[in-house]
Amino acid sequence: MSNNAGPVRHARMRERNLGVVLAEVVRHQPVTRARLADLTGFTKTTVSNLLAVLADAGLVRDGGLVHEGERGRPGVAVSVDGDGTAGLGLEINVDYLAACVIDLGRRVRHRHLVAADNRGRSAEAVIEALARLAEQALASATEQGLIVAGAVVALPGLLDRERGLLRRAPNLGWTDAPAGDLLRAGLPPLRLPADQDNEANLAALGELWFGAGRQLGDFVHVSGEIGIGAGIVVDGQVFRGAHGYAGELGHFVVEPGGALCACGGRGCLEQTAGQEAILRAAGLTELTATSAAGTDGSLSALITLLEAGDARALAAVTRAGEALGSTLASVVNLLDPDTVVLGGIFSPLAPWARPAVERALAEGSGTLRGSVPPVVVSGLAGGAAVLGAAGLVLDRIVADPALLL
Repeated sequence: MSNNAGPVRHARMRERNLGVVLAEVVRHQPVTRARLADLTGFTKTTVSNLLAVLADAGLVRDGGLVHEGERGRPGVAVSVDGDGTAGLGLEINVDYLAACVIDLGRRVRHRHLVAADNRGRSAEAVIEALARLAEQALASATEQGLIVAGAVVALPGLLDRERGLLRRAPNLGWTDAPAGDLLRAGLPPLRLPADQDNEANLAALGELWFGAGRQLGDFVHVSGEIGIGAGIVVDGQVFRGAHGYAGELGHFVVEPGGALCACGGRGCLEQTAGQEAILRAAGLTELTATSAAGTDGSLSALITLLEAGDARALAAVTRAGEALGSTLASVVNLLDPDTVVLGGIFSPLAPWARPAVERALAEGSGTLRGSVPPVVVSGLAGGAAVLGAAGLVLDRIVADPALLL
């Protein structure tokens, strides 16, 4: 045992050190080896050796000369290699599938969305369609010289990540779907095994990494589509709860004894503020296309009515905003976030919905806080979750680059 402990311990230490150096490159790029030695506490020789390993893995590269400080000679700048490794984000939602490829420099290199009504379809059939979308994304990445290391899939509903089970996805009609096994079997094989996460959590991460999230402190990101979820970010991390089920905002009861929800309850927020509930209330009962599916989508038709001052559409969106705001008042009193972020359909609907949200939030919060957190609008709208999914692949590589060695 004693003969093997030393080499094993040394290998693990090197793996950890690779992550430390790569994380500092990500934070401070372009950065010299001397500066990295200061940041990490490693010797310059150690830093150079670790950077050589990272460069061989296609994760970092040298650039031009940079000055750090007023004295001394310039040093060679090190940055992440944005033309090497990439992450694949995929999303299954009730009425669309999406794919996104992001390189290690956090640039979007491919993005595609397909409108599809996935209600009533089996998990196997939906994942088969998602695999075709993934293959197109990988082909696009290959054409650009990128190597996609892994994929994360955004799923709606209650997800048991440890067992890979989608416990309950009411709007899809799935119960205990073996999502993990199906995704690993159905998606194209990559260096890292396919993983999955809740779409609201990934939307919050998308806002954190690719939107305004880093300036928002602790925030609650409302992910509004047909269903409504919330991603809770605390100290730069998603709060998942004891069993990974935190953030099911859409199933707060706002109207006891109200309309029957797909979850089996009555009067849930989704039945007033979800996409299809708003469309019904606005009189657009024949439209069910996804809000993100382009100019012919249902949200476009709704916005046309709103811009024309249609009384029924305005009333529907106002009622949805009031229900959402009163629900968020309870969330704010419970979690005390710095900011509330309106994402998904509430982003393009914000000119009409946000005043009602803010009013109900202020009225429902009482006088305990003295003030309510600001309500800001996400610039990512419905695209946040698939961005967060691709970003999560990259985040894991930065944390543990040895996964690719």
